[in-house]
Amino acid sequence: MLLAIDSGNTNIVFAVFADDDEVKGEWRAASDVNRTADEFGVWLGQLMERDGLTRDDITAAIIATVVPANLIHLQNLCQRYFDCEPLVVGDPAVDLGLEVLIDNPKEVGADRLCNAVSAHENYKGPVTIIDFGTATSFDVVDADGNYRGGIISPGINLSLEALHMGAAQLPRVAIERPEKVVGTGTVSAMQSGIFWGYVSMIEGMTARIKQEVGGEMKIIATGGLAAMFADATDAIDHWEQDLTLRGLLAIYRRNQS
Repeated sequence: MLLAIDSGNTNIVFAVFADDDEVKGEWRAASDVNRTADEFGVWLGQLMERDGLTRDDITAAIIATVVPANLIHLQNLCQRYFDCEPLVVGDPAVDLGLEVLIDNPKEVGADRLCNAVSAHENYKGPVTIIDFGTATSFDVVDADGNYRGGIISPGINLSLEALHMGAAQLPRVAIERPEKVVGTGTVSAMQSGIFWGYVSMIEGMTARIKQEVGGEMKIIATGGLAAMFADATDAIDHWEQDLTLRGLLAIYRRNQS
């Protein structure tokens, strides 16, 4: 079985794929750079056992991380606890099956590359992926599966925190979908500004991308808050909960052939 690890700025997602590509288990941990391989190993081993898996079931591993400080701990985890040398997305020896056609290809985060691989494999092209994570990113993939570039904007939670920290009278609020755009109080006004403001950004950005690139393209949403926004606008064609993990699986399979 394959252990796939997606290490983001907020969470690290661990998933185990069977040989038939079925997900046998999926777990999340806070992305803490101080957590050691041993801490990950004990925690993950207990969760795997609860789901009927053992360490011996794991025969291979692959890692994508946008937090460089976490990489050594995750590599040590794979080596010590699962007795395998993991593939690392971004390593020149790992074949992604795509070209990164931007000024400096090394700047593209490993998660965005996984998303590009997964979206092209499932939807062909061209596609734009909107990832609702710590940042909200838009990534453009052409009909050949090549990464063409993207857009990075502040994530929804970052925006809410900035409002609270930057204005003395604005409280912390939960992300909710208001029924009305015009708020009748501070909380409802903030919720509308965040929710409908992001919907408007999605609609505006995707329209501009299509106009600039030319032609039709599918818009794929992923990330923790994607489901909330996918139902709020026709600009999003599909919601994929595990796009990054499926990209890791596809990259692993490609490098075994």
